[in-house]
Formats: sequence, C-alpha cells, structure tokens
Amino acid sequence: MNDIERLVKLINSGQPCISITTNEEQHALHIIRQAAISLDRDMVLWSVGYGVRDGVTSGMPAENGTDTADTGLCHFAMAGNRPICVTLDISAHLKNELTMRILRDTMGSIDSNNATLIMIDSTDRLPPVIQAYARPFDITYPSEQELEQLIISTLRKMHRKTPVETGITRRGMLTIIKNLRGLTRRQAKELIQETVADDNRFDDDHVNRIIAGKRRMIQSDGILEYVRTPLDTSEIGGLDNLKKWLRTRKNAFSQEAKEFGLKAPKGVLMLGVQGAGKSLCAKAIATAWQQPLLRLDPGALYDSYIGESEKNLRKAFKQAEFMSPVVLWIDEIEKAFASAACQSTDGGLSKRMFGSLLTWMQEHEEPVFVVATANDIEALPPELLRKGRFDEIFFVGLPEQKAREMIFSIHLKKRKRQPEDFELSVLGKDAEGFSGAEIEQVIESALHNAYANKEELTTETIRQAIKDTVPLSKTMAEKVEDLYEWAKDRCVIA
Repeated sequence: MNDIERLVKLINSGQPCISITTNEEQHALHIIRQAAISLDRDMVLWSVGYGVRDGVTSGMPAENGTDTADTGLCHFAMAGNRPICVTLDISAHLKNELTMRILRDTMGSIDSNNATLIMIDSTDRLPPVIQAYARPFDITYPSEQELEQLIISTLRKMHRKTPVETGITRRGMLTIIKNLRGLTRRQAKELIQETVADDNRFDDDHVNRIIAGKRRMIQSDGILEYVRTPLDTSEIGGLDNLKKWLRTRKNAFSQEAKEFGLKAPKGVLMLGVQGAGKSLCAKAIATAWQQPLLRLDPGALYDSYIGESEKNLRKAFKQAEFMSPVVLWIDEIEKAFASAACQSTDGGLSKRMFGSLLTWMQEHEEPVFVVATANDIEALPPELLRKGRFDEIFFVGLPEQKAREMIFSIHLKKRKRQPEDFELSVLGKDAEGFSGAEIEQVIESALHNAYANKEELTTETIRQAIKDTVPLSKTMAEKVEDLYEWAKDRCVIA
C-alpha cells in the first residue's frame, strides 16, 4: 500500500487521533487531502498564521479569530460532518496548561463525533500523555517510480525558467534514481536542482555529483555516515578467512539464491585487538560485495529529549532499509549499549535501545548486512553473542608474517614507493606483534625521519622506526593474551 491507502485504512479503523512527524509538511498535507477526497470527508486545517481554513483548497480562513491554538481547537471540537481536522506545529503551543487541557477535551469531542484529528509537526515534541493517545503515522521515502516523476517534474519546472539541456540515457537515469533512494522528496528535489544549476545540463556525467550530494545530505544529520571503501580487496592485507567467507556468500542476496532456499546473510560481529583491522573488515565486506557502506555513529543516537533516542535509531534503520542492499557498520557497539548489560542509571534507555536493535536484527527483511565491531568483549551484553544472532563471530587478531608483508606493501604503494625496492620479509619479521594500524604508523614515522634528514626512504629507515615503536601487544600483553584465549573456541579467526 502507498501512504494514501495506508492513511485511509488507519482513518477507517476509527483511530481518532494521528500524529505525523515530518519535514515534508506539504507532502503530508497532500496525502491527507487525497485521503479526505477518497473518503468523501471534509478537511479542516489550522495553523497559527492563518487560523482555521478549508484544508482541501487551503483558501482564506473559514472562521475569523481562530489564529490561536485554543480557538482553533475549540472550533474543531464543535465541527460537524465528521471532518478530518489537521493542525500544523501544535506541539510548540502545548507548554501552556490551558491549551493542553483544551486539546485533551477536543480529542474527546472528536472521538465522540467520529471525526479525526491529525497533528503534523516537524519535531517529535508532543507531551507523553498526547503521544499515548495519538497513533504515529510515518511518511515513507519515495519509491523509484515516484523519484523518476520527481526528477522529470523538477527538470520541467527549471526548464521553464532557464532552458535545460537533457542528454540522460535510460541507464544513467536508473543509476541516478538508485542513488536518490533513502532521501526525502525535498532532499531529492534540492539535489537535482543543485546538480542542474551548475551548467543547466542533466546527463550521465552528473551521476557522481548526485552521489557526492547524497553523501553530504546523509551525513548532515550525524546519525549515518557514508564511508569510502577500497576499490577491491587486494588493497586490504590479510583477512584470508574473512575474504573466503565473503566470496562464498557474495551472491546470496540474489533472487536465484532465494529460490534455491538460501536466506540472505544478516550480519557479522567483529571482535579483536584494538587497531588490528576490525574497521577495515567492514570496508572489506562492502568492497567484496560492491555495496555502499553506511556507518552508524552510536553516540549520535542519544538525545536529551524523551523518546528522541529511540526515534533516531528507528530513523537510521528505516533509511538503511530503503537504501538496501547496503552494509551497515555499527562501530564500537559496546559503547552504545554497554549499560544494557548491567544496572544502568539512564532510566532503562540503553536496554530499550538494545532491545530495539536485537528485534530489528531478527526481523528486518530488507538486505541490510550488519557489521558490528567491538574492542571490549566484557562490556558486550551476553544476548548479543547468542548463537544465531549473527551469521558469524570473527576474531581479528594481529597479522601474521605474510599478512604483515602485504600490509607493508600496500602502505608503501599508497605513498608512491615501489614495494620491490624494500626487503618486505625482513620488515615483516621485525614487526612481529604489530597491528595493521601500527605498521601504517611505522611507515609514516619513517617517512618523516627520511624527509627531515633529506634522504630517501629505505628498508633501514623503516627498521629503525619499528625499533622506536612499542606495539600494543607489549604494552597490554596480558589483555591481548586474554583476548586470544577467550576467542580460541568461540570465534572464527578472520
């Protein structure tokens, strides 16, 4: 069902009060108007700027002196003919006790009169007593068909002002539509306008601009972040077991796999030594499967307002689902839900958030593959480690000799050096006990030393940098050893 059909069904069920939280107010009003027409019911609209007016035509106020929330609500309470009554941004007026009381009385009258009250607000700030009574209604993201129509209508509108040259192929259009998924209608329209305004053209060359613009828009809310990934897995050293696991499941998201009886993979948990490459594993998965990588920042989920944290989590999941297939990376998951494993002081928020995460992981149907990384195993709630929660639990340990040589080679190439000019086997042996991150820092340190001494980077320069570095495997030897012991019979070595 589309949004209009869903709203008609909700109104027909007899729900007297509905709340819509959205930044797409005009689109929400369009949905309500179409629902009112479909149901052959009047629509009455209130805002503080215009007071009460006809909601279908959005004409001048039907009633003078109704520009306050109190008078507007009283008008709704006395309205006949079972109207659909709509308020705009009423939550800001509910700090007043009198207005709050009038709203509760109006809700009772509307219920008795078989009318419907729909509250549209840009933020979820309704008082708890109103939230308990109102049924939330979510505006879905635009479908691919709707996005195509939005692109066409936006281009036509721009063309009427200034001629726009269109040379887009069907393949290019489908690529752009795919990359607009997960944006609101307003965001998609703004991105198209911004892309075309530069040169008054719209063709296949604009795909990269669309991708860059989408990355910027998604990151603006601070919850999900687009992460750039390597071009292929050859840029990632080691992780042979993980790479093999990924190759086996690369096509498991296809329709053919589903018909074969396979369920799409749901996620992996990456545990291990700090700096050993858990974050790189998330990038490796997205690279191997050629899927976008979205990073969920757990710290950005928590909000001081009641209910906002859970809403942020739902929003992140919803957006990830709509952009699927996608890899969703939850970094340092233990920091976000650590309080869920003990007696928390946050009023049970961490436990509720953790419960929402587990429920979503168990029930979501869209191809969103979760990669959760963790450094502190002891801080993880035991429910997260239960068999079946993830497809696999991988342990990312310190790289062995061959992997260390490969990591040295990769980082030397990135710094415009030829790996053949260096004794990689010697460097790999000297760097025993070093993590991938520590090897990268060794290269950086050696480069600084060579540049300061006005000499070229050599094997000996790098060996000296290795000697000057104390790896985590030595400074925290006992903890690293305990990690390996814990993972021995519980995890697959990545």
